Amino acid sequence: MNHKNTQPEKSSPAIGAWLKKEKEETEILLRCIPATVVTLFVVSVICMNLLANKTLVQTEWIALDGGILISWLAFMCMDIITKYFGPKASNKIAVLASAVNLFTCLIFYIVSIIPSNADDYTELNGILGGTWFILLGSTIAFLSSAAINNFLNWTIGKAFRKNPDGKLAFAARTYISTFIGQFMDNFIFAVIVFAGFAPVFWDGFHWTLLQCTVCALTGAVAELFMEVLFSPVGYQRVNRWKRQNIGQEYLTYIKGKKEGGK
Repeated sequence: MNHKNTQPEKSSPAIGAWLKKEKEETEILLRCIPATVVTLFVVSVICMNLLANKTLVQTEWIALDGGILISWLAFMCMDIITKYFGPKASNKIAVLASAVNLFTCLIFYIVSIIPSNADDYTELNGILGGTWFILLGSTIAFLSSAAINNFLNWTIGKAFRKNPDGKLAFAARTYISTFIGQFMDNFIFAVIVFAGFAPVFWDGFHWTLLQCTVCALTGAVAELFMEVLFSPVGYQRVNRWKRQNIGQEYLTYIKGKKEGGK
């Protein structure tokens, strides 16, 4: 007797329906979330990738790359989005920013390999062309730390039951999640790039595990300082969105999904 396995036939429509719902949810989110925050987020991710190519400080116990000067902005944008729209929405925008960054790097690479009869642009070509393992490390580190940051931010916010929208709640969720998220971002990137690939492809260049750890810690402290400095702007932005009823279509859609799943 021939027993047919009908499981794939059942799962395929389910996957298709899930993808359709995710696509619809993402389209609604992109219509609702203010463009300024998304733009700043995407630009900061692109700049992080470019600036990570340069080491600013390197000693026996510490090493810092240029990405620490802008990465705080990406995390601040994620904190704002997570507070107002939720962690899933923030994760979606993080994936979008990474996709735009990869597309931008592809365009840069194509420009770098096109021959030119003008003056020598060797150094510029090197910058535009980038380094594949830096891009790989940056993407993995950012997406991992974004998920960690957004989860922690949302979870810590839930702990403030009496006044979840107050300044103390906003400060606690942003400061703690940013510090841990930034540490993981810096550490994962440093281990993959400067302790992993760099010794293989860059002769004589490598970071020790101590340098990676201190770099991650130092960078997290510096970026936390920037978060503390600019968090009042984020807090005001979230409250303004609430007063202006920004993104109600997405918030209503998500509420409906939750109630429908009960």
